[in-house]
Amino acid sequence: MAKKGKKKLHKIPTVDFRISEKQAIYRSSVGVKTRNQSDLIRTIKKGLPISSFQKLKDQMDITEKNLAETVNITLRTLARRKNEGYFQSDESERLLRLGLLFDRAMIVIGDRETAKQWFKSPKKALGGKSPLEYADSEIGAREVEDILGRIEHGIFS
Repeated sequence: MAKKGKKKLHKIPTVDFRISEKQAIYRSSVGVKTRNQSDLIRTIKKGLPISSFQKLKDQMDITEKNLAETVNITLRTLARRKNEGYFQSDESERLLRLGLLFDRAMIVIGDRETAKQWFKSPKKALGGKSPLEYADSEIGAREVEDILGRIEHGIFS
């Protein structure tokens, strides 16, 4: 005779759609709010609003001139973009690249104030240049990202 008892129910896995604290920080310094990478790509192709530049400038606590130099936009071009309201896609991509690096620095280093100082301070690993200076090219930005990865994993840089 078979035992009668309660049937064992299988737990149905659930998916947590809430975003993590790290995900909430990512892209926040330029004010980009997208649901996924496809939306982000469309936003970049359309062009970031000029407010993204101002937001990143304020977040990093740097001058307009320094930010423009780092994202390779002349002050004259910046003035034109302010009138137009949006950046072109290549300019948007460079602005986002720096914003994502800064967001990553906040995550790795722990807070905005320390990340701001870290970005402005010369680093031996960057030949005496600051991460802000070094991040003005794709290759330089990747090197800054590598340094952040080493810091995150406890490797001296």
